[in-house]
Amino acid sequence: MPFLSETLARVKPSPTVAVTQLARELAAQGRDIISLGAGEPDFDTPDNIKAAGIAAIQAGKTKYTAPDGIPELKQAICDKFARENGLAYEPSQISVSTGGKQVLYNALMATLNPGDEVVIPAPYWVSYPDIVRLGGGEPVIVEGERQLGFKITPEALEAAITPKTKWFIFNSPSNPTGAGYTRDELKALTDVLMRHPLVWVMSDDMYEHLTFDGFEFVTPAQVEPGLYERTLTCNGVSKAYAMTGWRIGYAGGPKVLIDAMRKIQGQSTTNPCSISQWAAVEALNGPQDFLATNCDLFKRRRDLVVAGLNACPGITCAVPEGAFYVYPSVADCIGKVSKGGKAIVDDEAFCTALLEEEGVAVVFGAAFGLSPYFRVSYAAADETLAEACVRIKRFCEGLHNG
Repeated sequence: MPFLSETLARVKPSPTVAVTQLARELAAQGRDIISLGAGEPDFDTPDNIKAAGIAAIQAGKTKYTAPDGIPELKQAICDKFARENGLAYEPSQISVSTGGKQVLYNALMATLNPGDEVVIPAPYWVSYPDIVRLGGGEPVIVEGERQLGFKITPEALEAAITPKTKWFIFNSPSNPTGAGYTRDELKALTDVLMRHPLVWVMSDDMYEHLTFDGFEFVTPAQVEPGLYERTLTCNGVSKAYAMTGWRIGYAGGPKVLIDAMRKIQGQSTTNPCSISQWAAVEALNGPQDFLATNCDLFKRRRDLVVAGLNACPGITCAVPEGAFYVYPSVADCIGKVSKGGKAIVDDEAFCTALLEEEGVAVVFGAAFGLSPYFRVSYAAADETLAEACVRIKRFCEGLHNG
């Protein structure tokens, strides 16, 4: 009898975590590595948020809390949803977890039965399909159309839904592409979902505050109120507030689902860090003016990276609407050989050779369900991004026919 669970064989380690760890190991060996694999802002948590965490420690707020969040944070989240999204939730409809990933995990663990299907647009965040598999479900992948900015069509969503469909996972702006759905594009998808009353919607809004060029962010239950009773609106403080290590994610949804998620969390991690929760209260209730400043910074970096990558032979890079990623194509590089003698048979081989020969760590597209692409996180200093583009261009210029 095997020792490890058979369920474990259904999932794989996170590729984004793996490439970031490899980059750290190579840097520790003395290699000059530029790591653009992690989705993590390079600037520090705002001072007022750090001060709130310090104040919580000094006030002795270091004990266990309610399993899924302190009342003050739940109320701050309710206020945020009302203020920014036009969604009315009571504190009993709010779940706070140890990062956004746990929110999704709890919801899927609480609802999936063997054979249940979950529709996931591709390219997708690497963890979506594997969490579904851990819950005994089956991911149903719907490829976004490159000419539509990697977004899926209503027709494709309709075709993917079956009597077994339990959830539709929606992420805009997207990790890994940065693609954002307009209000009309999202309304076309919610019109499909309204015809399928047994399908629930999981909206991952983590990059809500990172949009460019006047793009209007909207979330499904906001666009179609008829979906409110079967939508879990997920978010967190990690990206917009530069609080990745604080590990606070949250969601609003129907009480029956929130109660089930609390049961899962109560038997796993229990409460998120008490100190982080108080810092998150300040993040949501405190000054928000820095968000626009950060967006301007990320837009400048986006434009720098898009221009730099489009100058590389064999690479084409679309301009995303939000987040801090680009998802360039390497279709014209496949079949060539690198200067170091590596055969570029696919996007993973491209990324591996790029890391080995030029010291630039990025994540290959197959990890996100769509090849031949790779993901660049431009949440790094301008000079770092500029140097990365120089190295990527040099690598591409060295590719030749084998």
